[in-house]
Amino acid sequence: MKRVKINTLLASDEQIEKVIVKGWVRTKRDSKEFSFMELNDGSCLKNIQIIADSKLENYVEISSITTGSAVSIEGRLVESPGKGQKWEIHADKVDVISIAPEDYPLQKKRHSDEFLRTIAHLRARTNKYGAIFRIRSEMAFAIHKFYNEKGFRYLHTPIITGSDCEGAGEMFRVTALDPSSVAKAGKMDFHSDFFGQEANLTVSGQLSAEMFALALGDVYTFGPTFRAENSNTSRHVAEFWMVEPEMAFCDLNGNIDHAQELLKYLTKHAITNCSEDIALFTDFVDKELRKVLETLINEEYAKISYDEAVELLIKSGKNFEYKVVNGNDLQSEHERFLAEEYFKKPVFLMNYPKTIKPFYMRVNDDGRTVAAVDLLVPRIGELIGGSQREERLYILEERMEQMNLSKESYWWYLDSRRFGTVPHSGFGMGFERLLMLLTGVSNIRDVVPFPRTPGNIDF
Repeated sequence: MKRVKINTLLASDEQIEKVIVKGWVRTKRDSKEFSFMELNDGSCLKNIQIIADSKLENYVEISSITTGSAVSIEGRLVESPGKGQKWEIHADKVDVISIAPEDYPLQKKRHSDEFLRTIAHLRARTNKYGAIFRIRSEMAFAIHKFYNEKGFRYLHTPIITGSDCEGAGEMFRVTALDPSSVAKAGKMDFHSDFFGQEANLTVSGQLSAEMFALALGDVYTFGPTFRAENSNTSRHVAEFWMVEPEMAFCDLNGNIDHAQELLKYLTKHAITNCSEDIALFTDFVDKELRKVLETLINEEYAKISYDEAVELLIKSGKNFEYKVVNGNDLQSEHERFLAEEYFKKPVFLMNYPKTIKPFYMRVNDDGRTVAAVDLLVPRIGELIGGSQREERLYILEERMEQMNLSKESYWWYLDSRRFGTVPHSGFGMGFERLLMLLTGVSNIRDVVPFPRTPGNIDF
């Protein structure tokens, strides 16, 4: 007889004479006649109550069960007389799989996020983190579902790359060279390395995805990306996941429409399919979360140019930590002011100065700005960053020269502009930032199973 998951049992319409459940004991209390256990198997937020009669032949062993122990229960699913629960299981047989010792670190009902980050390998057993990672799983599925329904092709782009998409140089190096040999030589000889040239972990799958958009039409990649950025903020980790669509025959306006459609779809999916877990965050993490989610679904997102945003920020009278200067990148505090305080909803920020954007963004007719777009959302700031790509070969080469990028290194990228180039657009959406937005969680480290940050790779 196969085990049945707790979420299936709790959704049952009728009593069941014989079931098997397996899971971990959240709480337990004993009386002379019975033991009451709250069992959770990770399938849902709720526990199911197990009642074990003292007449069971191994009741002495049952009485030794502790919080965190793993058990197998065979019994009858019956209506519960208790409040807040429809069903409970009357155990006919209890098998102890393992006993957790007294120093099991999740004895209390509530622990600080800071403490739980030190035991990331165990924190998914708590209500909050179990809910986070169920939502994470469901939203990954929703992303694939959205793009499948839209007719996009899923692409696996390289994780090891010789190209720096962003041009920032903050990349993790990949090498097969022996460190002691490098130290003895005093330099890295890339010609003798595995690939015969410098190799790094990718910061984006965009450039590769562009190649396939110019063959298959509409594609997307969804995978891990890496930044060797020594940043200890609540929004940055060294390893994170990105959703990156690339669309042929698509301009900046089409790109914006697609981004809005994606975010609305994913928010609706979360509310519909993760309602119990989302409720935990609306009740205990962010009382304004429901309002934020309704805004994401029901409102038309605002649009504003970079120049207009800078003027608005300067005239706001807000005392920002970082001064607003036209020609500089906006800081998180500026982005959040626009989304949270001024527009009070998501806002598309468009047409940035070309001097602060990568080489591949399409130069606008004014020659000063590029067809770039960021989607700013409340509490997070930038969620999506993208652009219409520069399809004109001569302008692309000019931009690369201005930014001192080797055209020889990007020969394959330039080929795509030589052979059947078309207007095309795309963006990157940080998956973890999406999860922060949907749950109200304020630190990105809490939506990553095992966060990689400067000085931290314990797990």
